Amino acid sequence: KHAAKTGLKPKKKASELYRKTKGCLKFKIFLGALAFSFFAKGFSGSYMKSVMIQIERRFEIPSFIVGLIDGSFELGNLLVLVIVSYLGSKVNRPRVIAVGCLIMSIGSFTSALSHFIMGRSSSVLSIQQVIILRELFSGISPVNAIFECEKTTSSYLWLIVLAGNLLRGVGEAPVMPLGLSYIDDFATEQNSAFYIGKLSGAVIGMLGPMLGFLVGSVCADLWVDIGAVDTDTLTINSRDTRWVGAWWLGILVSGVLSIVASLPFWFLPHSLSKQGERGNVKNSNDRSCTANLAIKKTPYDFFPTLKKLLGNPIFLVYLVITILNFNIFVGSISYDPKYIEQQFNVSVSKAIFLIGVIIMPVVILGLFLGGFIIKKFKLCVMGMAKFASSLTTAAFLLFLLVFMFNCETLQVAGLTVNYSGAKESSFSKRITLSDCNSACNCETSHWDPVCGSNGITYMSACLAGCNASTGIGKDMVFHNCSCVGVSGPGNLSAALGQCPRDNCTKVFPYYLALKFVNACMLSLAGSPLYMIISVSPDVKSFAIGIETLCGGFPSPIYFGALIDRTCLKWGTKPCGERGSCRVYDVQGFRNNYLGLTSVLKGGNCIFFVILCILIAKRFRQDDKGSKAAKNTEVFTIKLPATSPKEIESSCTDTAVTEDTHF
Repeated sequence: KHAAKTGLKPKKKASELYRKTKGCLKFKIFLGALAFSFFAKGFSGSYMKSVMIQIERRFEIPSFIVGLIDGSFELGNLLVLVIVSYLGSKVNRPRVIAVGCLIMSIGSFTSALSHFIMGRSSSVLSIQQVIILRELFSGISPVNAIFECEKTTSSYLWLIVLAGNLLRGVGEAPVMPLGLSYIDDFATEQNSAFYIGKLSGAVIGMLGPMLGFLVGSVCADLWVDIGAVDTDTLTINSRDTRWVGAWWLGILVSGVLSIVASLPFWFLPHSLSKQGERGNVKNSNDRSCTANLAIKKTPYDFFPTLKKLLGNPIFLVYLVITILNFNIFVGSISYDPKYIEQQFNVSVSKAIFLIGVIIMPVVILGLFLGGFIIKKFKLCVMGMAKFASSLTTAAFLLFLLVFMFNCETLQVAGLTVNYSGAKESSFSKRITLSDCNSACNCETSHWDPVCGSNGITYMSACLAGCNASTGIGKDMVFHNCSCVGVSGPGNLSAALGQCPRDNCTKVFPYYLALKFVNACMLSLAGSPLYMIISVSPDVKSFAIGIETLCGGFPSPIYFGALIDRTCLKWGTKPCGERGSCRVYDVQGFRNNYLGLTSVLKGGNCIFFVILCILIAKRFRQDDKGSKAAKNTEVFTIKLPATSPKEIESSCTDTAVTEDTHF
C-alpha cells in the first residue's frame, strides 16, 4: 500500500528502508557511545580534581606545583583543541574520538604508575620509636636516628602524574567538539538541540562529575597503601594533614572507563544519512559542502579570521567574561576542599563528598531552571543579558558574606603561640625551643603533633617534653609532658594528633548554605549567557577554539602560589628538603583565597554591565538602520529555541531573528 501511494517499486522501497533503518541504528549507537564517553571524561575530570590534595601530600610538594599538575590537563587540551576545531570536518570523527578515549586511558594509567614506582609511603614516622629513643637517653635526634638520608628520584615522580594528566587533556580534546558536530550534521535541528542538551546536561553535567567526587571522597578515607599496610598500626587518621588517601585507585577506574568508551566508535562510519532525508542524497551533499568549507579554511585565513573575532567589541567582552568564569570555577573547584579543611576543621573526604552531593547537583538544576525561565518568559537578547548580569551581581554581593565566617589559627606551641599559651605578635617560621624541652635533643623540623591537656598543639611529643606513653596506634597517650604544665596546672598529658577547633566546625553549615545559594544563582545565569552569544557558522569552530584557549589553565597555579604564601609550617623530607605544608595561617589563607576570588567575581560583574551596554547600543544602531560592515559579519546573537514567528511576536525590546549577524 505504501509503495502504491509513493509510486516507488517494492524492492527499491525495501532497500531504502533498510538503509534508513541501519543508519538510524548506527546513529543511536553513536549517541549511546558519546553519552558514555561524556560520562567517563566527566568522572575522570572531577575525580582528579578531588585527589589533588592527596597528590600534594604523597609527593610532598607545595600547592603551586599541584596547581601546575592540575593545569596540565587544560594545557594538553589546548595543544590540540584548536587544530581539532579548525580541521575536524576533514577527518573520520568517530575514529578520532575513539583514539582520544584511548589516549585518555593511557594518561590515567600513566598517572597511577607513579604510585607503584614510588613504593610504600614513608611520610609517617612511628611515634613509638621516638618515645623508645627518648627513654633510652640516646642523646641522638630521634628523626635522624630512624631515617637515613637517601637521595632518590621519588621527589620528581610527580612529573609522571603531570605527564599523565597532560595526556588526558590531549585525549579529551576531540570528544566534545567532534561529537556534538557529528550530531549537529546528521540529526534534525529540533533533535540536535534535544540530544546535545541531554548529553551536556544530564550525563556530563551531573552523573559523571558527581560520581567522580563521591568516589574521590571514598578513596580519600582509604590509606594510600591499602592492602599492603595494616591500617590499625597507623598513628594518624584522615583528619591529619599527613594523611594520604588511595588517590591512585580511582584513576585506574578512570582508565578502564575510557577504554570501554572507545570501543563502539571504531565501528561507526565517517558519515550517516540526515534524519528525515531519503537515502544518502542529503548525506552526500552535506559531505561535499563540509569538504568545501574545510578546503576554504587554510592557514592563510587564520589571522584575518582572528582579527574579525577580536575586532568585535561584543565578542571580545564575552570572551573576557568566559575567561573570568573559567578561572573562578577551576580555581574554586581545585582548592575548595583544602579551604574547607583548613578553615572549618572538616576532613578532606567529607569536604569532597559535600561538593559532589550538594554543590554539583545544584549547578545542574540551576542550568536547567535558567533555560526554563528563558523559554517560559520568552526573554529576548537584551532580557537575557540583564537577567544574567543581575544574577551575577547578586551572587557576587552574597559571596562577600563568606568573610564573616572567621576561624582562629591552630594554636601551636613555638609557632603561633609561645609555650605559655600567649599569642605571638607575628608568626615565626623558625621553631624555637623552650626551657621545658631544651634538654630533650628534639628534631625541630619534624611534624608529629600531639594535643596537650591544656588545649595547645605541640609539633611532637618530644617538643611537648613527654617521656612516657601508654596505648598503641591512634589511641596512644603521652604522660609527664613538662611543657604542658608551663601554661597552667593540668595532668601533664597529651593525646596523639592536633587539637580540634570546635568553634570552626559550628559555623561550617552556614558557609555551606551560602555556597549552596551562590552556586544556584550563578548556574541560573549560565544558561542565558550561553544563549546570548554565538558566532556565525563559518567561524564557529575557530571561535570555540579561541574561547577555550583563553580558559582556566593558569588559575590553579596562581591560586596555589597565593595559598603557599600563608604556610606557617612546611613538612620536611628525609634529606631535609621542603615538603608539603602542615599548618596554614588560617586568616591569611582566607583573605588570599577569598580575596582573589572576589576580585575575579567583581571584574566579571563589571564586564557583564559593559556587555549589556554594548548589546543595547548595537540594537539602537539597528533600529536606526545602520548595518555592520560585511567584513565584520562574524558575530551572532542566538535566541531561545522557538520559531521565528514566536520570537517576533514575543520580543518587545527588539525584533531580531536567529540569523542576526554583527
